[in-house]
Amino acid sequence: MINAKSQIKLMRINLLKILQLVCLILLLSTTNFTLPASASDTANGAEIFSVHCAGCHINGSNIIRRGKNLKKPALKKYNMDSIEAITSIVTNGKSNMSAYKDRLTEQQIQDVATYVLEQAAKDWR
Repeated sequence: MINAKSQIKLMRINLLKILQLVCLILLLSTTNFTLPASASDTANGAEIFSVHCAGCHINGSNIIRRGKNLKKPALKKYNMDSIEAITSIVTNGKSNMSAYKDRLTEQQIQDVATYVLEQAAKDWR
């Protein structure tokens, strides 16, 4: 037969385990997991970039506004150094940048944004 002190100790241990499980579930539910881009996504992004973007952004440059290019320092300076920021501007456009939401699918926009960030990290070489 278990005495009262042992029962309280077991209840505390069980409560602690439940609390740890709840914390783990909360952590996992609020964490955004993204898979790395596959080779086909990158190739698709390169093809989309070549067809739809390279006219103004050849090799990460910008023939309209030279300072607002797709090189890593400029992307960082203008807070465009994330998938979310690039997909937003490709989708909705801004100033001289046309919107592509009616011309590209969400997946294509995601692929080209991934490609741009990968190329910027390699200095477009």
